[in-house]
Amino acid sequence: MKLTQLFKDFFESEKLAGLVLILCTVVSLLLANSSFGESYHHFWMTEFSGHSIEHWINDGLMTIFFLLIGLELEREIYQGELSNFKDALLPIFAAIGGMIIPAGIFIFFNFGTETQSGAGIPMATDIAFALGILSLLGNRVPTSLKVFLTALAVIDDLGAILIIAIFYTKTLLWTNLFIALGMFVFLYVLGKYFKVKSLIPYLIGGVIMWYFMLNSGVHATITGVLLAFAIPFGKGGHKSTSYILQHFLHKPVAFIILPIFALANTAIVMSGDISQILTENYSLGIALGLIVGKPLGIFLITFFAVKVGLCKLPSDLNWKTVLGVGFLGGIGFTMSIFITLLAFENETVINNAKFIILLSSLVAGVLGFVFLKATLKDSHIEVEE
Repeated sequence: MKLTQLFKDFFESEKLAGLVLILCTVVSLLLANSSFGESYHHFWMTEFSGHSIEHWINDGLMTIFFLLIGLELEREIYQGELSNFKDALLPIFAAIGGMIIPAGIFIFFNFGTETQSGAGIPMATDIAFALGILSLLGNRVPTSLKVFLTALAVIDDLGAILIIAIFYTKTLLWTNLFIALGMFVFLYVLGKYFKVKSLIPYLIGGVIMWYFMLNSGVHATITGVLLAFAIPFGKGGHKSTSYILQHFLHKPVAFIILPIFALANTAIVMSGDISQILTENYSLGIALGLIVGKPLGIFLITFFAVKVGLCKLPSDLNWKTVLGVGFLGGIGFTMSIFITLLAFENETVINNAKFIILLSSLVAGVLGFVFLKATLKDSHIEVEE
């Protein structure tokens, strides 16, 4: 399978970004639990224009992250691994299984409690971390495995975006929402029918759309995805508006925005009884959802889909590698933490949930790495029927 240059660039930037995220997380945890811990925490809570720095990061900077996700998703749909519906079915089924089973496990432990709103937390996959771990395996990783994990994570991100939009919107201000959606329609028409290629009107319109979305009750980061699909894709070449913006955003998002998000949202103070935290219902739901639910869901649903003839497994993959990818899918991190901030209001629960996400993502990543290292050969893998 031949990789496009854009996919190669994407894979290279994402795998390095995963390593940078790990470093930022370790630094944040060390600072939060040092003698500078209180000052470090207060820094992120510092008010600026009516909101904390952390709030501006999560509602502002992360919109740019979602813009990049939207641009990548658009390219995958029009030209990439999702453009051929039959080829896309395998990662689509994998993503569905990887969302439904973890959510079901979480609900099993939390149904009827105040924390049942966290069902979306173990449904997410952190693409940067997952590809970062996969890259450590070097040349033993077949191309189809890279593509499968990337497509799975992109579809997973789409699922997380829909979950945020549908289930984590508490109060709607319809006037502001209609203005935001009206701006989206205007920008879409501008690109689709008037063929305006300059980025300036889209960026200005995107800021206006973000402001009204922020004040509508729907999470403002959804603006990023909408704006991505309003920006002209054209033929998707190097001169297309979508390609130019996507190429420009790769490094700033990977090496500035996501590291800042990690620093701001992993300032977790290790206090209290760890054993008690681990046995909380929401902790069990998150941990088992990510470590057990993700690989189980991804494996079972894809196995079923292949066996009934809905899709087929690439010739250089086998069921062991699918299970290994399933473990890597259990690395929730960025999206899981993001959904935690929307799902819970109690600061103690949020802090503990973040700790469990980090711990579970670490376990899932190690399991995935060890499993795939034992399964994959240096240059090829054996095919199993």
